[in-house]
Amino acid sequence: MPEALECDLLVIGSGAAGLCAAVTGAIKGLDVIVAERAAVLGGTTAWSGGWMWLPRNALARAAGIDEPLNAPRSYLADVLGNRFDPERIDAFLSAAPDMVDFLTEHGFVFEAGNRICDIYGDRPGAGTGGRSLIAARFDARRLGKRIALLRETKRETAFAGMPIQAGPDLAAFLTATRKAGSAFHAAKRVALHLRDLLTTGRAMHLVNGVALIARLFELGDRHAVRWLTGTSAVDLIARNGRVVGARLASAEGRPTVIARKGVVLATGGFSSSADWRSRLFPHPALHETLTVPEADGSGAALAQAIGGTLSTEVAATGAWCPVSRVTWPDGTCGVFPHIVERGKPGVIAVLQNGRRFVNEANGYHDFIDALFSATAEGDAPRAWLVCDDRFLRRWGLGIVKPDPVPASHWRRTGYLKSARSVEALARLCGIERALLDTVDAYNRGAREGLDPEFGRGGTPYNRYQGDPDRSPNPNVAPIEHGPFHAVEVIPGSFGSFAGLRTNGAAQVLDQTGTEIAGLYAAGADAASLMGGHYPAGGINLGPAMCFGYIAALHAAGAQVASV
Repeated sequence: MPEALECDLLVIGSGAAGLCAAVTGAIKGLDVIVAERAAVLGGTTAWSGGWMWLPRNALARAAGIDEPLNAPRSYLADVLGNRFDPERIDAFLSAAPDMVDFLTEHGFVFEAGNRICDIYGDRPGAGTGGRSLIAARFDARRLGKRIALLRETKRETAFAGMPIQAGPDLAAFLTATRKAGSAFHAAKRVALHLRDLLTTGRAMHLVNGVALIARLFELGDRHAVRWLTGTSAVDLIARNGRVVGARLASAEGRPTVIARKGVVLATGGFSSSADWRSRLFPHPALHETLTVPEADGSGAALAQAIGGTLSTEVAATGAWCPVSRVTWPDGTCGVFPHIVERGKPGVIAVLQNGRRFVNEANGYHDFIDALFSATAEGDAPRAWLVCDDRFLRRWGLGIVKPDPVPASHWRRTGYLKSARSVEALARLCGIERALLDTVDAYNRGAREGLDPEFGRGGTPYNRYQGDPDRSPNPNVAPIEHGPFHAVEVIPGSFGSFAGLRTNGAAQVLDQTGTEIAGLYAAGADAASLMGGHYPAGGINLGPAMCFGYIAALHAAGAQVASV
């Protein structure tokens, strides 16, 4: 590697924010370098579900969902309260449809999730569809040997390495034992995946976050973006009050990169750093992250070293999610995010005292918020998801897949606790005997399709998470068909919400609130656009993409409508 490199735009990090910035800059005629510390591109985005919250997008309008700007703005203002940042919110809402149109025009293919609802359906301006997009599935064979540059799907959220997309794809796998059409779909997907494993050693039918990364990478490749993997940023170079590059380090050398138009920090936040978590996360000793190891706060540290400031004034410092710890047959350990099964009918969450504490079908961030609130001072925030055998066979529980996939390994490792009676299950898990009363009380309402204690099934978001074939309440069913099962869950995070202070142009701000010329931050390196709230699925990746887009346009001197 040369001792000195030059470019127009240096992007540090290669998740959704970094790649969108790189692609946008390259299409606008900039010479772009992406420096990624890992040996592969994609960051935590490649491990994610890939959904992006992007209100007023073209796919929604084409489906007849044509809402005014003040609808999502009113919703965010109500949910975010005193964390509402008008400058950045307006920049995002104005740029979101433009970013989608821009990428689409240059060959990126989105798919709509027009039935996906915002989480707080009772708030003014809440959406019942049309605000969610995902990258269309991608045939990785198009990349040839270049596919080796991309991070694979997270093991825990794939099936033998095969990513499965939420929506019709996942629904087919969950109903494969009950519907002929679903069985055909699942069998075809598995057969094609096995073929790809035999011929290439990895999944080639990409969906979710890996499809998003693959499509951005393909666009970047087409527009001559230069990729430096295995390359970290040591420090930023500033001259006359302006960031003009960075010093990098790799196994091949320590080059200095001069970036004429600026530097974009998009390293993924700090959730993988035990030190950062100990300072900024509640209950850090128990916490498990769903982010890649490289998300260790390095981007924020680079900015702080030259005067950038960290914003911790957020409602929550991380994007919470209930997770469970997994030990695979080969002895390796992982973390599973509990996203899907909590909204299905026939499962409840209880504390060690045997009592429920939350509407289980609510958002994953709210689930952990409720767990924190319900945990007594000095205790560890743990809970159990409890279900019966009918539920396990139909929906699975955590890493345990539904029929016909065997669950024997997960019982042997102690991940899945199973017993003939609820009382025996309570003893096995160390849950207080009050679990019997909790299940009895829940069942009395559930047999009538009701949840008097927590109102499960009472919002559009709840109902979307449930079983559309169950009436009158898609989220509620009794727990009464033994044996009974439980999996322990603890707090986890999809990423950090505390981060660098930025403005509507994605520029990093110093202690006086003045922008640092030439320095941008997007994705989890920037403080949460939502102020530490979680109003909808996709509120991490949607803003990450938008502010990567905004940063590149600003660096290129192009007009950004919202800035």
